[in-house]
Amino acid sequence: MPVPLHTTGKASFDDIYDRPDPRDYYARMSELDYRIPELAKPFFQQQIREYRASARVAAPTVLDIGCSYGVNAALLRFDTNMSDLADHYRAAEDADQAALIARDRARLDARDQLPGVRFIGMDAARPALAYGHAAGFLDDTVHADLEAADPTDEQRRTLAAADIVISTGCVGYVTEKTLARVALAHPHRRPWMAHFVLRMFSFEPIAAELAALGYHTEQAPGVFEQRKFASDSERTQVLNTLAANGIDTAGQESTGWLLANLYISRPFPKYADPEDPH
Repeated sequence: MPVPLHTTGKASFDDIYDRPDPRDYYARMSELDYRIPELAKPFFQQQIREYRASARVAAPTVLDIGCSYGVNAALLRFDTNMSDLADHYRAAEDADQAALIARDRARLDARDQLPGVRFIGMDAARPALAYGHAAGFLDDTVHADLEAADPTDEQRRTLAAADIVISTGCVGYVTEKTLARVALAHPHRRPWMAHFVLRMFSFEPIAAELAALGYHTEQAPGVFEQRKFASDSERTQVLNTLAANGIDTAGQESTGWLLANLYISRPFPKYADPEDPH
């Protein structure tokens, strides 16, 4: 069956985010060698360590935009990799949802590597959010489309608790509109940010908007493999988009992988408010 393309030019996997649990998600992502959350993990761990040191907050709150089933939180809390998570869910193919949630919670109780660190998940897919929260990966959730509207008062209060904002693929679906609304959720301080962004999407409009809000952004060295192309049509579309943007794909996306850059955005001291992190 052909893989449909999203309006961004990427393959659309909307159907697997509407399932009641992540088994189909991990099975499909495993087929495509989806690895960006795993490659991102040490950088997110570093952000948590550095935030703890600079802001003197022992247990920061991490907001994951486009979190789906709480994938980044699961990787960080279990200190594991994507292959292990895929095996974990494959081994429970006959379990019902309640049993699967109980299984995840038991594993989390035994292996949580970040006790005290809170994770907030934000996504447009309600079933994925609900599972991540029920399984204990996410301490709180925000089901919202901040491209379309400002957060509600309740959503703003939840977002305002974030110390660090992360993402591993949402940019392209979300723009500076969403990230500005997240940055402004707290009236007196700005959260740190770390975003992995496919090379087919420019981060410049976001960096400019964040700069206006008191941020400095740097691009980390190197490129990071997100996943293999899902179809020939996706590969053609992405390569054409990159070429139109003047980006050389030789030895890069031409090898069959979607590739991402990492952008770190931190507020200038006047917006950091380390004496009152919450």
